[in-house]
Parts: sequence; structure tokens; C-alpha cells
Amino acid sequence: MTDRILLTGLRARGRHGVYPAERADGQDFVVDVVLTLDLAPAIRSDEVADTVHYGELADELVGIITGEPVNLIETLADRLATACLADRRVRSAMVTVHKPQAPIPYEFADVAVTLTRARTDTAGELP
Repeated sequence: MTDRILLTGLRARGRHGVYPAERADGQDFVVDVVLTLDLAPAIRSDEVADTVHYGELADELVGIITGEPVNLIETLADRLATACLADRRVRSAMVTVHKPQAPIPYEFADVAVTLTRARTDTAGELP
């Protein structure tokens, strides 16, 4: 399957981290998502109902980022991937969580975690 939907650079402020200041002050998190799914139904119908609505997906992901804090961006990435796979049309989701303001005492460009989760059933065709 080579059909993909990409949502990159989704930015929201969350309170994730192991340090008290991260929880108190919050920081920006940037998320990239790659969904693998069959886009043929949407191509045939030209209807948004036949694909993953990326605006609605963005709303859901931002809700997770701004929601209940976790210690690790690994945990946050897993929650985001689980939300992506909630749509049964999605066969796999690759999620990268960037933490550009991580509490590192050196100059750095980015810290990120990427994970890929795939549907374990074979029914991933219809919602």
C-alpha cells in the first residue's frame, strides 16, 4: 500500500515531561503523522467522508497534546498513534513527536521520537 496522508508540523502547547517546570510552564510540541490507507474510495467518490478528514484528525491530536500530561514523549506518541488507528481505514500510522524546547543544557536543533504502529487485524478497510 503506497497511499498516504501526511500531516506535518502540527504545533500545540502541552505539559508533558518528567520535570516539575515542564508540567507547570508547558512547552510546544510539534507532531508529524503519516497515515497509510487505501485512498481509492475517496478518489472515486470525491467525498471527504470516504477518507480521513485531516482537519478533524488535527483537532483530535491537538486535544491529546494539550490534554492529560505524560512523562515521556514516547507515551505521547503512542497515544497519538492509537488515535490515528481508531479510524479502521488507517492501516498504519507513523507518528513523530518533536520536543524542540526539551530541557537540555546545550544548543540543539530538535529532540524527537518516531514510532510506527500498524493495524493488527485484517479488516482495516471500512470504518
